[in-house]
Amino acid sequence: MYLILDAEVRPYKELFDILKVAANGGVDIVQLRDKLGTPKDMIRFTQRAVRWLKGRIPFIVNDRLDVAIAADADGVHLGQEDFPLQAARRILGPQKIIGTSCQTIAHIRKAQRDGADYIGFGSVFKTLTKPGRRPMDLTLLKRAQATARMPLFAIGGITKENIPLVGNLGIFRVAVCRDILLAGDVRGACAALRSRLSTEKQ
Repeated sequence: MYLILDAEVRPYKELFDILKVAANGGVDIVQLRDKLGTPKDMIRFTQRAVRWLKGRIPFIVNDRLDVAIAADADGVHLGQEDFPLQAARRILGPQKIIGTSCQTIAHIRKAQRDGADYIGFGSVFKTLTKPGRRPMDLTLLKRAQATARMPLFAIGGITKENIPLVGNLGIFRVAVCRDILLAGDVRGACAALRSRLSTEKQ
């Protein structure tokens, strides 16, 4: 389960509190996403998060390779229009994690050639993070899973209610944002999501 800490959804102070609960509540990897913040704010938050996590789970920075390097994050997540993946790998070396967003089968094949460690495939469902995107035909998600030779996370509007639709396709890695960030009970939300994932996997 991949948690996206989006600074447009909750402020940094609340995101750190959510991180602490979620990291102890079943989340396996965390990403900071801040499209509007300053590098200074992003670096400060990332350094604090990395220190607190102490390597227990990976902490990834969305888009900003410079922030990931400056804060010594565990890796970076790149979109199709962001810093080129091959160049990022040359800079970061083999030890850091590089993920990439994919929307097509061609994107997946290129990510594999370029050395990505994982893929975020979506948007699967309607999501406020990418309001202009239509929900995905789930047959495309199934093809993506069959094509990928690396971990693939279904992303975009994932909730405990629609996880079964993803699990029915044999996909048991998901990225979640608002269903955790806006939950009154963060630990409970993490537990519910993980429980539904586990149920589908059986």
